[in-house]
Amino acid sequence: MLETYLPASPYQRHGQRVVVGQRMMQAFPDIFLGWAHDRRSGCDYYVRQMRDMQGSFDVDAMKPNELQLYSELCGWALARAHARSGDAAAISGYLGTTDVFDRAVGAFAIDYADQNQADYETLLAAVADGRIEALQGV
Repeated sequence: MLETYLPASPYQRHGQRVVVGQRMMQAFPDIFLGWAHDRRSGCDYYVRQMRDMQGSFDVDAMKPNELQLYSELCGWALARAHARSGDAAAISGYLGTTDVFDRAVGAFAIDYADQNQADYETLLAAVADGRIEALQGV
């Protein structure tokens, strides 16, 4: 469990910890979001509305360009949620005024893209020589 490697949580209950984090990341508040603790079992529960009436998408039926757009929108929403959860002043103070972090993130992005391309080429080679089966052009 990751918890064993981290400092003690400021929250007494896991449900409370999860809900506080969720509230930080929400673009719109969920009035039913909460937590509960069952004294008999010792379990913490994360509580939210049962049906949020937000739509969903049939990913299996998407065309490649639709899947790409859907993926981009999911990435944007996830990045936005995580951006809301940080303390801007603390992060800025930690990073300081140099461009060391900017350069490190840029170098990581280039290395990651290179690795992604190499992995893709390995996948294509494995498909070409029959080591794995793939449905192409979908």
